Amino acid sequence: MRHARSFAVSLLATALACALPAAAQNATPAQRPEVIAAGKAMQQQVIEWRRHFHQYPELSNREEQTSKRVAEELRKLGLQPRTGIAHHGVTAVIKGGRPGPRIALRADMDALPVTERNSLPFASKATSTYRGETVGVMHACGHDAHTGILLGVAKALVGMQDTLPGEVLLVFQPAEEGAPAGEEGGAALMLKDGVFRDFKPEAVFGLHVFSSIPVGQIGVRQGPLMAASDSFTLKVVGRQTHGSRPWGGVDPIVAMADVIGTTQTIVSRRTDISRLPAVVSFGAIKGGIRYNIIPDDVEVVGTIRTFDEGMRQKIFADLKNVATHVSAAHGAKVEASVPDNDGNPVTVNDPDLTARMLPSLQAAVGADNVITPPLQMGAEDFSFYAREVPSMFFFVGSTAKGIDPVTAPSNHSPEFMLDEASLDVGLRALLQVTLDYLDKPKG
Repeated sequence: MRHARSFAVSLLATALACALPAAAQNATPAQRPEVIAAGKAMQQQVIEWRRHFHQYPELSNREEQTSKRVAEELRKLGLQPRTGIAHHGVTAVIKGGRPGPRIALRADMDALPVTERNSLPFASKATSTYRGETVGVMHACGHDAHTGILLGVAKALVGMQDTLPGEVLLVFQPAEEGAPAGEEGGAALMLKDGVFRDFKPEAVFGLHVFSSIPVGQIGVRQGPLMAASDSFTLKVVGRQTHGSRPWGGVDPIVAMADVIGTTQTIVSRRTDISRLPAVVSFGAIKGGIRYNIIPDDVEVVGTIRTFDEGMRQKIFADLKNVATHVSAAHGAKVEASVPDNDGNPVTVNDPDLTARMLPSLQAAVGADNVITPPLQMGAEDFSFYAREVPSMFFFVGSTAKGIDPVTAPSNHSPEFMLDEASLDVGLRALLQVTLDYLDKPKG
């Protein structure tokens, strides 16, 4: 089913209550010598790649130069990249010299409409257009790091290709942050365009740098990890009038303010958050043009995050109900698109695969540095791959030592600051996972 977002309560309760199996934790292998060597050899190159992508970010479905650079680097490695998937997606296959399984490794490439507020020598100065406005563009979520890490892993794997068992599909994906209005994109379009049509992996792995975890640590959990996400649009329609004569029209600004305030009760008073968390947030509001004109309409956009299909549908209904009746109480009408796109499913780590690969992550950073994070209300379109193939997605701590991850600028902040030591951690962890999986047949 395309939007499988509900899970058995018993499975989720187990995922919430339990850390990963003790048996797996006790089977910590040593870090592979080839992984250690690759980390040392690739460290500066990965930093250079990351800084280039950071300095020249591109928005979702606009990653033209980013994908061009990725394809160029893959060709330098002797690979034959396939380009133009889901607009600007790039893939390439590394064929090992020995028989073995097929797996896929994924990195996302797009940036955000955020104006950077860091004084880095490679800070972004890029601008673009988003929702009809000129905006700054920044890798405020770390996709520049993901792209650099996967290129580093690719180079390491090519260097050991003759003895490598199996095959690895490299997936450089555009538009993880969501396609612009009226466009398709991201993982869903990658799959629609046949990313797994000729190469069906038996496992998919991905990572994400994460400001809430200190550098040197990795976060992973079995089962549900990140929430489903849906966006919505509400447009309250009143009647324009002069600001000195509000009784001469219907004020959509006051009506919308009331809608926004009442919406806060949907989660706090109508949703059983003792069972599972949920979020309803507003991200932008737009209406009017002049200080003394009450406009005809006001529009807001926002997001809904859930882990259960029943809760998801109830929040949809509650939001429409609040918007309709509160607007009507002000003499206004509402145009509600809830949701206004297909959204992302819950990101679910395959329990068996995650337990199997836990020792590989522990080998990269030490058993004490692999933690089980709580459920995350952030979302990831990696979830689409995870519905097709057993998958594991893990977090790589990115906040420098000496800075409290709780108060550090978060992912999506204009001050998001990645400690580049996390690049080495991500490379070694993803490479260790890859080699361990390819070398150890299932069962």
